[in-house]
Amino acid sequence: MKAAVMRAPNAPLSIEDVTISKPGPREVLVRLKAVGVCHSDVHFWDGNFPAELPVILGHESAGIVEEVGSMVSAVKPGDHVISILSPFCGTCEYCLTGHMSVCHTVNKDQFQRQPTEAPRLAIKGEKVGQFLNLSSFAEQILVHENALCAVDKDMPMDKACLIGCGVITGVGSVFHSAKVEPGSTVAVLGCGGVGLAAINGAAIAGASRIIAVDLSDEKLQMAVRFGATDTVNPGKVNAIEAVKELTKGGVHYSFECVGLKQTAEQAYHMLRPRGVATVIGMISPGVNIEIPGIELLATEKRLQGAIMGSNRFRVDFPRLIELYRQGKLHLDDLVSDRIGLDGITGALQNLKDNKGTVARQVVVFDQ
Repeated sequence: MKAAVMRAPNAPLSIEDVTISKPGPREVLVRLKAVGVCHSDVHFWDGNFPAELPVILGHESAGIVEEVGSMVSAVKPGDHVISILSPFCGTCEYCLTGHMSVCHTVNKDQFQRQPTEAPRLAIKGEKVGQFLNLSSFAEQILVHENALCAVDKDMPMDKACLIGCGVITGVGSVFHSAKVEPGSTVAVLGCGGVGLAAINGAAIAGASRIIAVDLSDEKLQMAVRFGATDTVNPGKVNAIEAVKELTKGGVHYSFECVGLKQTAEQAYHMLRPRGVATVIGMISPGVNIEIPGIELLATEKRLQGAIMGSNRFRVDFPRLIELYRQGKLHLDDLVSDRIGLDGITGALQNLKDNKGTVARQVVVFDQ
């Protein structure tokens, strides 16, 4: 198969022939039809997060099942599926208490091939790293069955793939992690793909005021289409003071979708007493967030993280598709451009440069 291979940080990805293995007992081979280019890919491409090289990046994908292993029961050949980077085992403490999105971080070895087994991906016999259990910048993926959700075949693939990361991360953080209440106030810091999804989710949840915060006026304009009632550009005003003035004391919920120490701290300081700040962005390893400890006691504000929208993806994905069909989830507006495999390096650079007109660039394979 053809895949976009990363061999060095910040270097152009090379389109190479990659050997993909046959499915093991609980593995599924999927022919991909569409893959979103996510800012999380940029964090690894530019070296901010470590990656096993060579590696195939990409993790926001949708396709059609081609072949399944002998023990697979969740999907069958011909199924249309959306992938996710947070597979679940179904038997651990986290799965059994309804927190399956955490399972992959504590049970990661269950979803990968062991060193004694042949690698899933190889180039001329040399192992290629599988990124986040997926490696979706390729024509095919070979994954554990619990990394997939079957969906209706009439769902357009270039929209379906977005649900697998950016949308579930943003909307899920609103629904599951923070549990935004109708009539409450919300601030979203960062209006890229995840931030726009969080804004959309807050609107669906019935928030009365949704404040979009971003340095790009173009992204703030996009945020209004997704449900933002107010916009704040921190390059022009003090964001914390502006949010507090708009809400007469601070928001009930804030969502940090950038991945910076400064914006995480701002998200906390925008809260009113008993407010909840949820960090969604990928903060670099070694970076610590500082907040006044006494406020945790005196005001009962909360600062929390959320991985992949605290999802239950086999329940969530069909529901999100139904919200899309009803016109409530604005997937069409998320797609900024459609490209081929050879356009991925440029797409990553667009995200790194923080181009204001880019929400999601989608790799579309020939049907």
